[in-house]
Parts: sequence; structure tokens; C-alpha cells
Amino acid sequence: MSQTHREIELLEALRRLGGSARNTDLAKALDVSEETVRRTIKSLSKTAMVARVRGGAYLVGTQNDPSFFRRITQRPTEKRLIANVVSTRVSDGMTLFLDVGSTTAFVAEELRRHQNLTIATNSIGVAQTLVNVNGNRVHILGGEMQANERGAFGHVTHRQAQRLVYDMAILSTDAVSPRRGFLYHSNAEAELAQIVAECADQILIAFDHGKISESAPFVGPAPRQISHIVTDKAPGKALAQSLDAWGIKAVIADGSY
Repeated sequence: MSQTHREIELLEALRRLGGSARNTDLAKALDVSEETVRRTIKSLSKTAMVARVRGGAYLVGTQNDPSFFRRITQRPTEKRLIANVVSTRVSDGMTLFLDVGSTTAFVAEELRRHQNLTIATNSIGVAQTLVNVNGNRVHILGGEMQANERGAFGHVTHRQAQRLVYDMAILSTDAVSPRRGFLYHSNAEAELAQIVAECADQILIAFDHGKISESAPFVGPAPRQISHIVTDKAPGKALAQSLDAWGIKAVIADGSY
């Protein structure tokens, strides 16, 4: 299928921007409106060359098709509800840490309504979402970039994360176990979560209900360090008992907030 001139320009812009980009960045790159970008992306998505995600797009079927963008398209309604509830627990002027999770990306969008936040993150997407918004100050942590997570990890990331004290760390998780707590597929992500937890007054973990049926090999922060979880369905009996024993308050994002 042949592409229009505008579609070819957008594909080239995506390649120049590393294979993925937000609508706002594409609009600037092409000197067009965001509405034009959205229409062009919608057209290209029908060819399976580009996949749409909330607020942006990525090239499909190449090394630029990272797991992050596949994950952000899963249960977006639930993640949006969760993000809205997390946002209500944040006050203007707080110092926060946000990780690279797909649910955390939705949280970052909701936090654009807050003012004078200080945010540390290892996520490119979170930094792009919150920088230069309402007096927010964004610190993007250095380290070795992992393209599939769109974020930095490693010793440098750990050292820089430890330079701040966080009013709240907002973390994601890949799996939740009634026996083991909060688990991750990536050892690097688990290690960073553990380190950030030591620097935070409150730790909030946000995840959709699908994580409860998952398993993962690496252990994150100790459950007793966690203040709250925010999820979209009430946990089952076994997990509810564990949360109670760990002293974790479960907040359910059911759309009533």
C-alpha cells in the first residue's frame, strides 16, 4: 500500500526519534498540529506499520517495537482509573520517584495537573511527560539505557537515585505473590525498586489486576516497606490476608473516585 507524503514524513520522523515518540514531539518535528499527527497515525495503524498508544505511536515489527509499548496498550482503561487515584494521593510540591512501568506512564499523565513537583525518574517517557509543566522540576537519572523499557538502569542510576529523599515513590510491578510480595521480570528493575524504597517516606505500588495472576523471578522491595497499593480489583482472600499482615492498605480504583 502506498503512503501519502504526510505518512512518509511521519514514518521518517519516528525513525529519527528512535522508533517511538509522543504526538507532541511528532507535531514539533513535522511543524503540524497534534490533530494532524493523530489522523496520520490512525491511517498508518491500518497498515500495521505503526501502532498507536496513548499519546503517541511506535514503529511495529522492528527492534523499535519495545515491550513497554506492547504493555501500555494492555488494559488502558484500568490503568487510567488507577492513575487517577494515585494522582489524588499526591500533593503539590512533593518530591516523587516514578519508574518505567506502563501504569506509571499513565500516572505521569495525571500528575500534569499538579504543581511544583520534584520528580526523579529513570524513564524517558515520564520525563518527557512532566518536564516544563506547572513549575515541575524533573531529574532524569543516568545509567545504561535499556530500549525495551525506555529507561536507564545500573550502578550510575542507583547512585543518582540515592541523592534524593522522596516523599513518595510510585512504583510498578510485574507480578504480585501472596507469599513473596512484589516481583519483577528484570533483576535491574527489582534492584532499583529496592534502592529507591530505602530513600522514600512512602512507597505506593500501582498495578492492574492482571499482575495478580502473573509470576516473575526477582523480588522487589520488602512488602513491609510498602505503604499502599492501588489496583483496579479487590485482591482475593490469600492476597488480602497477606496485605493485612504486611500493613499495606489496598486502594481500589473502581471508577467511583
